[in-house]
Amino acid sequence: MRKQEKGKRIDKLQDELSKSTIGILTEYRGLKTPEINVLRKKMQDAGGDYRVVKNSLIVKAAERLTRTSITDMFKGPIAIAFGQGDVSQTAKVFTDHVRATKMTLPVKGGFMADKILTIAEISALASLPPKPVLIGKVIGGIKSPLYGIVGVLAGPMRGFQGVLQARIRQLEGNN
Repeated sequence: MRKQEKGKRIDKLQDELSKSTIGILTEYRGLKTPEINVLRKKMQDAGGDYRVVKNSLIVKAAERLTRTSITDMFKGPIAIAFGQGDVSQTAKVFTDHVRATKMTLPVKGGFMADKILTIAEISALASLPPKPVLIGKVIGGIKSPLYGIVGVLAGPMRGFQGVLQARIRQLEGNN
């Protein structure tokens, strides 16, 4: 590979690394090209990408971004599932596809920005509900105590109103 071509590939990988919110590292040995293409299509539909990378180039791209903590992960034949946007969505699409197709795709780990992810952490991310559901649960958790407070504070007013209504009925019955 010529120096100019290497420079372009490093720039492209650097751009991909800087935009990605998650990267899942796998071995790709034993996979057939059609299997990789199906996985790549699924990842692209989810807003990510799956690509085989040359270790020396991805290490240089990571060093340019000062993400030196992830450079030790790139040993042996590596393919990376890059994800942009919702981290749990990328992990879910990747793990669901691997599980559904029964691919033998050993996961070596992953990264989020400068944090290294273990295989267990990637599985945990994949089991999270989508972002809108999590936001709904948080908002519901905030609203629930507020409704309780309103109910408690409104109780004496309802009681007072009930006493007044009873007194009105009593007075109307006497006339």
